[in-house]
Amino acid sequence: MIKKEIQVKADLLGSNKAVAATIREKLSQRGILTLNLISSPGAGKTSLLESLASRIRPEHEMAVIEGDIETERDAERIRAQGIPAWQIKTGGACHLEAKMIGKLFPEIPSELDFLFIENVGNLVCPASFDLGEHIRCVLLSSPEGDDKPKKYPKVFTTSDCLLITKADLVPLLPFDIERAKKEALEINPALQTFVISSLTGSGLDEFVEFLKISLQNLRQKYA
Repeated sequence: MIKKEIQVKADLLGSNKAVAATIREKLSQRGILTLNLISSPGAGKTSLLESLASRIRPEHEMAVIEGDIETERDAERIRAQGIPAWQIKTGGACHLEAKMIGKLFPEIPSELDFLFIENVGNLVCPASFDLGEHIRCVLLSSPEGDDKPKKYPKVFTTSDCLLITKADLVPLLPFDIERAKKEALEINPALQTFVISSLTGSGLDEFVEFLKISLQNLRQKYA
């Protein structure tokens, strides 16, 4: 029997990319700026969204898609702020995929300004999956340590902005903000960087201004 080796070079994530591109185009046409938030568990994604609510509204409308392995705890926290939130429970999967977002698309209000997707807590798997977002943000909290960018490079190279969170704890920890920023910018010089604290509110106004400018640019492009 003659054995032949066949090389398969098709992009295994091709289907996800196609769905994500369709989602992004539809959201763009509606003028909804969409952000994908990626971080380790406990880095402060939900706390950030809670803090952003009072700074974004009532001038702008926002909604949140929550991704977790189990429970609706994060979605419940967001709904308590009076913000629409949908919970995706992956049942064990370590990331969200574009098709999961696509299933929710008919429920997303057209009058939204900002749609935030809080991905499953993980610095590895989510980096490979486009969800149709316009902006990808990686969160790095001070308790995690300042050496993460070069240990988990893909999430930093595929992101548009870096949020160093829990800045209020930096004086209590061996965390060097400048080292973390330097490492991240060495592998992705285009990263927009923000140092924030959801507890004290420091740095949040600058981040909100970045979001508003990004929304304006999106709407001008699709006007």
